[in-house]
Amino acid sequence: MSNNLTSLKIGEVEIFWLDGGQIRLDGGPMFGPIPKILWSQRVEVGEDNCIAIDNAALLLLTPSAKIVIDTGIGNKLMAKQDEYFQVQKPWRLPESLKQLGLTTKDIDIVIPTHADFDHAGGIVSYDATGKSFLTFPQARHILQKKEWEVIKNPDHRSASSYWPENFSGLVEGENLEIIDGDLQVTPEVKIFLTGGHTIGHQAVEIISQGETAVHLGDLLPSTNHLHPLWVIAYDDYPMEVIALKERLLPEYARRKAWILFYHETATLAGRATLSKNLEDIEFSETLQASEG
Repeated sequence: MSNNLTSLKIGEVEIFWLDGGQIRLDGGPMFGPIPKILWSQRVEVGEDNCIAIDNAALLLLTPSAKIVIDTGIGNKLMAKQDEYFQVQKPWRLPESLKQLGLTTKDIDIVIPTHADFDHAGGIVSYDATGKSFLTFPQARHILQKKEWEVIKNPDHRSASSYWPENFSGLVEGENLEIIDGDLQVTPEVKIFLTGGHTIGHQAVEIISQGETAVHLGDLLPSTNHLHPLWVIAYDDYPMEVIALKERLLPEYARRKAWILFYHETATLAGRATLSKNLEDIEFSETLQASEG
């Protein structure tokens, strides 16, 4: 079946980027302490100071499981929220799956990197009458214990983005698996706890036939955040994010791993290498978003 989805092969694992919706956010918080005179040279910024933010859910087709990493903004935003977040492209994740001959019922595992609405909004959907249902009814959803505790008892900061309607229908021991640390999900796919962006933020590593890819979630929201000090104002623990990038990025560069992106509008993945000075991270090749 033909499709216009961007994809990447990592050994026996095929990765697809799905339509999880696009919004516009103020560019300032997306670059935290970095002055606008610097970050505005790298992205297109509107008169309202906003920049485009994609939310491209990742589909992993492994030999034993179909896995979705992060789920996009979902279809539950109210008109006021649509306006506030300046939704440019609607959430069309089920339609993306259809292009591959799949439905949401075919998904075995869902891995949200964390619970912010732009990553977890597609866990639960509304039907035409406004009734909620689990988008992936057959899937096992995997969250970190620390993240789940905040979801259940959000502080004032977390409550602004951890919306309870995104988790209704998840039941521990049934369709929700709570982990505390790392988990080998399949022989090729591993979850590891990072913290940093949120207390229970998790990342996903894919290794197959000598090839490696990693999805670092909001530790690395775009190619513009490769420098360890380029962090976002939404990070709960920015010093942890800096330390994690200083440790993880050189490690993956030495392994020539593919770095996968969720919020990028153009470059969806890049093969990491160390620069000649062995200090900076560069891409020896990139994967660009498909047109259409």
